[in-house]
Amino acid sequence: MSTTSVARPLPGASLDGVDIDAVEGRLHSWELVTALDGPGTRLVTWVTGCSLRCQYCHNPDTWDVGGGTPVTVGEHARRLVRYRSFLRASGGGVTISGGEPLMQPAFTAAFLRRAKELDLHTALDTSGYLGARASDELLDDVDLVLLDVKSSDPATYKRVTARALAPTLRFAERLAERGNRTWIRFVLVPGLTDEAGNVAGVARIAAALGPVVERVEVLPYHSMGRSKYERMGLPYPLEGTPAPTAEQAERARDAFRAHGLTTY
Repeated sequence: MSTTSVARPLPGASLDGVDIDAVEGRLHSWELVTALDGPGTRLVTWVTGCSLRCQYCHNPDTWDVGGGTPVTVGEHARRLVRYRSFLRASGGGVTISGGEPLMQPAFTAAFLRRAKELDLHTALDTSGYLGARASDELLDDVDLVLLDVKSSDPATYKRVTARALAPTLRFAERLAERGNRTWIRFVLVPGLTDEAGNVAGVARIAAALGPVVERVEVLPYHSMGRSKYERMGLPYPLEGTPAPTAEQAERARDAFRAHGLTTY
């Protein structure tokens, strides 16, 4: 993958001199989870707002950036203080997810800074589509990026997300240039993302990023979010799509392993 046109962050306000506890965002929910969204037990924060419309999204209730509950970094950070010892003892930390955290870059940056000040491991779960909104200052406070690469083929990516692939690739190249530790995530959907050439293409993208990619997670599609679409009066985009079999998922993982990638 070429690194000749790595995207640079958009100009943004520095956190220097900012009362980060007063920075406000919109929170969908939070939860303590284990063995998901990064190492150890983690306090995962889901913020609202997403510019993608992934067909397999299981959180359509996070799409509206104006939804959720207003919260300041200081208010939410009280939870970090409460669980700090437990999170550190488990080898875990904090993950900010969504939605898309980079829809709220000021809140995300301030929250990550507060987590680092509490000596907690931090992870950013992002599609990379809005990677240009992530300042270098924000990324300096990220210990691990969970980067969703939804397809290697631009047409398939647009079919999956209704958006373009290129911004995610530019962000991935920027992470590689900076040396940000990264886990690549790929959702395997029968009839949508499981074509062998598409899977191999994502593997090539991940391998080209070099040693910053510590692992790849192949996530089998599931329809557990279907009830949310019903409650919201939205048609479910993948009606009738089955989950991949264990054999299909393992075949996809083998495609990544063939490129020397540690894959789960």
